[in-house]
Amino acid sequence: MVKHEALKNHLETLRNSIPELRGVLLASTEGLPVAHSLSNGTDPNRVAAMAAAASSLGRRISESMATGGLSEVSIRGDDGVLFVYSAGPKAVLAVIGPMGSNAGLIHLEARGIAKEIGELF
Repeated sequence: MVKHEALKNHLETLRNSIPELRGVLLASTEGLPVAHSLSNGTDPNRVAAMAAAASSLGRRISESMATGGLSEVSIRGDDGVLFVYSAGPKAVLAVIGPMGSNAGLIHLEARGIAKEIGELF
């Protein structure tokens, strides 16, 4: 239970650092939600599956292009952004923001949180 509490605290820290975020989610690399803080009734199972798939595809591309291990994947749509960060070998951190979000601030905060989460595993 202590690990789950630590994970939730990391996600809440990220949400509190960047209030405009629509949500943050930690998922296993298999696509199962571990912990989340999502807005607007977003389905955590769906977000977890998509984040894991994006990470898996990014990992394969990164390996085939010989760019080293995958760190993150960025997806930008008409109405928002999704950043997926590797959180160790077993998890991914998904951060959802509205269009116009401060990507630099999101990267600064989320990269550190993803690293800390990876160390928990």
